[in-house]
Amino acid sequence: PITTLYPNLAERSVEPHRSFVIADIPGLIEGAADGAGPGAQFLRHLQRTRLLLHLGDIAPFDPDADPVHDAHSILEELRKYDESLYEKPRWLVINKIDLVPEEEREQRIAALIKGYGKVDPCFTISGLTGDGCKPLTYAIMDHVEQHQRETLIVDAVDETEDNED
Repeated sequence: PITTLYPNLAERSVEPHRSFVIADIPGLIEGAADGAGPGAQFLRHLQRTRLLLHLGDIAPFDPDADPVHDAHSILEELRKYDESLYEKPRWLVINKIDLVPEEEREQRIAALIKGYGKVDPCFTISGLTGDGCKPLTYAIMDHVEQHQRETLIVDAVDETEDNED
């Protein structure tokens, strides 16, 4: 119910000379892949990413909200728009962990993950307090660097094959 209205880009440095660009894409509504709202515009932005972070609230504002249903709706929009977008690496990031009493956290996290389906990895964070954000940031950086290394290797192999002709 509350989301950014326009995509935002930001550079995140984890150390000197180690940084990546992250895009905050507004939430998608059902029918976005079919042109409802500005969703198709947002989906085009996602096509240029290397990794999708699916941010889910473990403590939604609306007590009747169903974060698992909402997550599946978004995944279906990704699939309908572009199967390769749906197949991109996607991590689940469970936010607002600070709003759940400690004695309930493990059970609520497990229920959310079970409903969401196969996910690896999964992070729990609090955007408000910053808990869990540093490990997530470093994991993103590692993923980006690994992708860059793999791309360099593929490019080097392609260049070698081209020179053999």
